[in-house]
Amino acid sequence: METGRILHEILREVKKAVVGKDEVILKVLLAGMARGHVLLEDLPGVGKTTLAVAFSQAMGLPYKRVQFTPDVMPADLTGFTLFRKETGQMEYQPGALMCSLFLADELNRASSRTQSALLEAMEEGKVSVDGTTHQIPRPFWVIATQNPEGAAGTQRLPDSQVDRFLIRLSMGYPDLKSEAEMVRRQRGGGMEPVRQVAEPRDLEMLQHQTEQVYLSGDVLEYILRLIDGTRHHPEICRGASPRATLALTAYSQAMALAHGRDYVIPEDVVAGVRDVLEHRMIYGPRPENSDPLGEILGRVKAPRLRR
Repeated sequence: METGRILHEILREVKKAVVGKDEVILKVLLAGMARGHVLLEDLPGVGKTTLAVAFSQAMGLPYKRVQFTPDVMPADLTGFTLFRKETGQMEYQPGALMCSLFLADELNRASSRTQSALLEAMEEGKVSVDGTTHQIPRPFWVIATQNPEGAAGTQRLPDSQVDRFLIRLSMGYPDLKSEAEMVRRQRGGGMEPVRQVAEPRDLEMLQHQTEQVYLSGDVLEYILRLIDGTRHHPEICRGASPRATLALTAYSQAMALAHGRDYVIPEDVVAGVRDVLEHRMIYGPRPENSDPLGEILGRVKAPRLRR
């Protein structure tokens, strides 16, 4: 299926379930194309879970969800080995991570041990159980949610784990027109069902095409200078890591592909800077209205590409 057509059909189907959040839907899909995981940080009831389920339905991705609580154990995610008396052998019992799209609901309510169990899976696409490595099916995509307001019973995500999410997004409340449309759909018999319009292999195809998008030396230098700017800004205590450089590059390539280009332009980079970098940095004391990333974007001159 043609790239533009498959992207259009996936977005159209997901929009049936999530009304008025077209920009967020596109960004989540771009992260998947860039082989990146997504952290949705927002209040309950704004559609985070609905969004993840809609993507699994539209793309035919085998899907599992874990509602995290303090008593969820690492083995619930990675699986465990069980002795079979009939065969006299230990047999691996797959955990929730053995899927293509894993929804980690309210991840910050899990214990630190359980949170860390996600690290190897998110970074390397595999889990280790009793000294044996098990590959997770491909494609593998994590969409995690957390409520930034409620602190009771939560465990703050460690920086090493937050850095493994390619983007952090906030859905926010819908506008009045979108919310009214949502009510009308519900009263009219429910939301229109999300149809499957793609296969898991189509996501792998999109990921491969994203990696083939051309990145010129000038645009790469622009990315590097933006990243370096975060490491020397007086209001930023810890700038973006090399992993952030890779993430911004991949996200910019996905942005270009989604706009029908096989090459990255500076506007693709700028469009992803905040979503990719903001959650990876630690700020120091700063004035209330300061915007270090905005200052860096204004100071670093974008290259002019020949058309």
